[in-house]
Amino acid sequence: MRRPCGRGPSARGAWAPPSEGARPVSPVSDVAGVRLDKWLWAARFYKTRSLAAEDIGRQRVMVNGQLAKASRELRLGDELQLRQTGGPRTVIVRGLSAVRGPAPVAQALYEETAASVAAREALSLQRRLAPEPALSIEQGRPTKRDRRQLAQAAPWERWSASIDE
Repeated sequence: MRRPCGRGPSARGAWAPPSEGARPVSPVSDVAGVRLDKWLWAARFYKTRSLAAEDIGRQRVMVNGQLAKASRELRLGDELQLRQTGGPRTVIVRGLSAVRGPAPVAQALYEETAASVAAREALSLQRRLAPEPALSIEQGRPTKRDRRQLAQAAPWERWSASIDE
């Protein structure tokens, strides 16, 4: 007699078609409100809900010009100000969802204001045109060439702690 190996209908049970009254779950729901941390996660501003809640706790997220808690209920038309590494964003809530779906569905949940898009592009351009930070370092660890020059220098030209004492 064969034992189930964990695959096939004998191991999992027979497949049953969905019931007639069930409707497919849509990522965009028509509920009255959604928690702020869930919505930020579903709209793909943060990778996890805990990261969203952490930034909300650090007062980096404002709703309608006021600091918010992670449990705040978002409504359609609310304006969010986010401070993230890519630059500050201002978005208007256009859809509510408590489940994380594909990126095109997540982008349909909000609309970024024109001023926010322009500010982020200006910041991106400024970072791209900024000078390389490493070029501003004048003195640092000596290179191999510098070490060879120090070793070949005359003894009276070398620095010594005993001479300064």
